[in-house]
Amino acid sequence: MIINAVIVILTVTGTVLMLTGKPEEGALQSTGIENFKFYTVLTNVFCGVIAAVYLVLCLLNKNTDRMAALKLAAVCGVAITFAVVAFMFGPLYGYPQFYKRGNLLFHLLEPLTAMTEFIFVKRKKMPFRFTVIAAVPTLLYGIGYLLNILINGIGGPWPYTNDFYAFLSWGWPVGILIFTVITLSAFGVACIFRAVSNRRAVR
Repeated sequence: MIINAVIVILTVTGTVLMLTGKPEEGALQSTGIENFKFYTVLTNVFCGVIAAVYLVLCLLNKNTDRMAALKLAAVCGVAITFAVVAFMFGPLYGYPQFYKRGNLLFHLLEPLTAMTEFIFVKRKKMPFRFTVIAAVPTLLYGIGYLLNILINGIGGPWPYTNDFYAFLSWGWPVGILIFTVITLSAFGVACIFRAVSNRRAVR
């Protein structure tokens, strides 16, 4: 309960910092509600909402087993955010700009907290289909990202571009390939967390 409460607090604080911050106060950050176009913000808020529901169920002494698939999907999303910044964007562009204000919470603190919670809290064994469910939010995000560009065009330079991750800089085939790899990565991450959780599962 405590660690889920921490996740909720981090989500609320990070969201407020994102909404009140300015683009120059951190990489991959926009103005106000426009921040909700980013995968990072959406996955962290989703993680926070799931943690809040889980916390309420615990307080009401209700069964939380039905939350397992959503918990897996939530940790999968923030784990991808953490890994991309820690192992790709950080080394390429420098870590400080990715760990400012709300970005510190959403790129580092909340993902680490959520991953810790998922690994150490014992649950019942999860069926394989949960890993497929966990990859669906990432797939839907990719579809929405590409459809937005198809309908509205790429647009101008940052921050007015619809291709704010620059995935289409090398053309549509590469952009689609990137999103395919990311979705498969989400599935792979979900498989790893499921395997770790199932090894500690209660009978």
